[in-house]
Parts: sequence; C-alpha cells; structure tokens
Amino acid sequence: MSTTQVDTAVLGQILAQLESLQMTQQAMQVKLNNLSTPSSPPPVETKTLPNGNTTTPTNPTREKSLYPGRVLLTTYPSQHSITPYPLKWGASTPLLRGPIICSRLPSSLPFRNALGAHSGSYSIYRALSIAMGTLDPNYKPEYGMTEPPVEIRENPAWYDAKKIVSMDPWGHLVPSVFEREGREKEKGGLGLDIRPSISVTKAHIKLKEIDEAVKRGEIVIDGKIVLGSEPLRREDGSLVEGIDAGVEVNVSKAAVDPIWYLPGVAERFGIAESLLRRALFEDTGGMYPELITRPDINVFLPPIGGLTVYIFGNPAHIHDPSRMITVRVHDECNGSDVFGSDICTCKPYLTYAMEECIRTAQGRHPDQTDGSPGVGVVVYFRKEGRALGEVTKYLVYNLRKRTGDSASSYFRSTELVAGVKDMRFQALMPDVLHWLGISRIDNMVSMSDMKYDAIVGSGIEIRKRYDIPSYLIPPDSRVEIDAKIASGYFTKGKKVTQEELKNTVGRAWEEVEH
Repeated sequence: MSTTQVDTAVLGQILAQLESLQMTQQAMQVKLNNLSTPSSPPPVETKTLPNGNTTTPTNPTREKSLYPGRVLLTTYPSQHSITPYPLKWGASTPLLRGPIICSRLPSSLPFRNALGAHSGSYSIYRALSIAMGTLDPNYKPEYGMTEPPVEIRENPAWYDAKKIVSMDPWGHLVPSVFEREGREKEKGGLGLDIRPSISVTKAHIKLKEIDEAVKRGEIVIDGKIVLGSEPLRREDGSLVEGIDAGVEVNVSKAAVDPIWYLPGVAERFGIAESLLRRALFEDTGGMYPELITRPDINVFLPPIGGLTVYIFGNPAHIHDPSRMITVRVHDECNGSDVFGSDICTCKPYLTYAMEECIRTAQGRHPDQTDGSPGVGVVVYFRKEGRALGEVTKYLVYNLRKRTGDSASSYFRSTELVAGVKDMRFQALMPDVLHWLGISRIDNMVSMSDMKYDAIVGSGIEIRKRYDIPSYLIPPDSRVEIDAKIASGYFTKGKKVTQEELKNTVGRAWEEVEH
C-alpha cells in the first residue's frame, strides 16, 4: 500500500470519528433539552401600548425558558435518542399506519415521523403567539365533542399508498383512533402531540346568486337542502316589510390541511424523491433542513394553504352507484370569489356550479329523469392566482392593461412576469376525490383540460363535461375565456382560433373614471 493510500485511509477514519463525535454530542443535547425543559414556560409580564394592544417585552429570560438549549437545526436518523414512531403509509387501518407526529417540542421531538408543522401557513401565527407569550407551547388541545357530525366513509383508497399522497385520509379521526398514543403517559412518561389535519362540520351558506336563482325559478325551496332565510330586521329589531330575505343552503363541509407522503408525491410528478426534497429545501430558503438530513422520514407538512370540501345533499349518496354526482374543483380567486372582480369568470362559474350541485342533490337536474336525489361536491383549493399568488396576479393585470389586454397575449403576459403560465400542477388534486370515495363523476362543471386529465388519469370516470354558460361571462373576462378555449380548454361552443384572439380585447383603465 502506498503512502498516499495510507494517508487517505487515516484521513477517512479521522473524519468518521469526528462525525460520530458530532452526532453523539447532538444526541446528548437532545436528552439535555428533554430534561431541562419545564412543563410550561413561566408567566411573563405584558404592557399595554397606546393603541390598546398588549405586548410582551423582549426578554432573554423568557427566550431561555422557551428554548433552553442551543439552536437545533436538524436531527439525524442514527442519533441514539431519535426513535420515530412507526409510520406505514397506505396501511389498512389507522393503528397499523400510525399517527403523524411532527411537533418539535422536547416531549415529541425524538418520536417525530413527519417534518413541518400543523396548520400549514398558519403555523407561523402559532409561532408568533408563542413568542408573544399568549400561547403555551406545551398546551394540548381538548378535542372532546369535536368529532365529525357526518360520516366520511372509509373506502379502499384510504389504504392505497398511490391513490392518496397529499393528505392524511385518517386526518379527521385522529382524536378517536389515536387517543391512546396522544393522551396516555407513555414513552418514558411523555405524551405525544398528535393533531387532526381534517375537520368535518355542517353549515348553512347564503349567497346572493342563489337567492336570484330561486327568484328565477331555477332553484326551488324544499325545506331540506334549500331553506327560506329568517325575515330581515332593522337595527331596533323590527321586521323589514316587503323585502324577500332569500334562502340558505344546507351543506356538509370539510377543511383539509395538506400532508405529503414524499415518495408518492415524487412518483406522481415523475421526479426522483431526492430531487423533490432538494428543491423543497433550496427554494424555500432552507426552511426545512431535515428534508435533506432525515431521509428516513417520508411525510412532510408543507406550509401552504389547504382545501375545503362542500357537499350538497346526503354524503352517503357518493357511494351509491345509482345516484348522480356533480362536481366542481375550484381554485381560489379572492378578487372574484369574494369581491366580485369582473376580469375573470371565477365567481360566476363557482356559483353556477353550486346551483348545479343543488339541483343534483334535489333530484332536479335535467338528466335526473327519475327524480332520485343525488349529491353535489365543490372542492375549493387555496391556489390563488394559479398558485402564483395574488401579488404576482396583480402584477400580471398591470402588464395586461398597459399592453392592450388582448386574448392573444393572455398567457404570455403571465409567463413574462412569473416565468410560467400556471403552477397549480393538478396531479395531487384528485386525492380529495378519492378520500370522499368518488369513483365516477356524472357532471364535471369545468373547462380545464388539466383538471380533467388529472382526474381521469387517477382512475375516476367523467361522463359529462360542460362549460360556463355564455350569459354568465362578464365582458372584461372574455379575454381570459377565449384564451383558454384557444389553448385547448373544453367547450361545446365555437372554437376560437389564434388569429381571432387578437380581436378579443379587455377594458382599458382609461375607460372608467377611478
């Protein structure tokens, strides 16, 4: 053996010893943190600001009480104290699958089997509340009486590691099925912080557009799904005469936070899991180092918005092959959905889909010849501005209006600002449909080819598609709709050529006095 080979071997041994010493030190630090962390931080004094708000002054003592050890950027799978709770994605029961544990509290840190934090983007506000002293980081939520009032029935997709990869199918049942793991004093006298990622409830929703549909006779009050609203009252409590109070719609709804099974997500997008982890780490400013250092942990709770499901009619009808199912998958558009901006068709398409869902649930859809009640489903994703965000969306609006706002340059304007025309990537979208147990869709209220391809590609049959009626399209949104049709979006109407797009021009700012 040459001198160079000997030197290289010795150097390798030294480096291995240094790495072993570093990991041992980190493991000892974790143990020290667990021993030294109090059950709850000591109370701190607050002061009242001139505006009436209260604040906690910067206090090194409080910081030390919250975080008694040095900054722990990451853990490693071979550390002595790191023993993740077993988690098998796609198992046939929740207990075989195991609970999702992502808390970095010392009591749960050694047993974590997921990266990130609960509540998506709202986890930042939780961190701020802890720093301000308004929330005890060790507080365990009380989940008694929070169980779903309607059943989302278990189905085979729940234990298929390929069908559902972007949400926890057992997420709404966590307080009941994992009660022992979360509440009993185990694992060396430490309870585990296990939280639901889905909640299911009932509600009445009220929209002006539904009121108007009832007045036109397109929706009927049946006393079950559509109910008359309480009479309007003045400030003094007296009844307002001569004004129709409109209607309310009885719905079931579920809120879902995203939980990504990284091997399944990577496979869904056709990329290597290592590339997915590296991109999530690098392009979020290194937000989650353990995406790189903990390859043994396969579940990630991304800091993004989730989704809401609205079910019109009896949820059990979803599993009845004789019942009609009408579905719209809608991506958030705050400007239109909430504030009624007329530059796009988002709100009119959404409310039209709700009307179709109501008619289906009542058995009054034109294709329900036997009058049997069906079920309607609207899924509302938080993917504002095609997942580019509202800031980027408004920048694109400015570019469009300053350059003539022609349908021929509609997608190009977005690409110039964002570098891509759409970042929604609908590959993960069908997961929620599989969670609900939808195996076919009779009426798909959508023109999107991306959504259609993703749903059909996931194994769900779509029997009928239809686009937004032309009378619901605001004049200024004709630019958007014509550009989409020309790019391949579904329509039963006239196809639009690229040459004709030049003639579709939106309203200029100067046309209206602001």
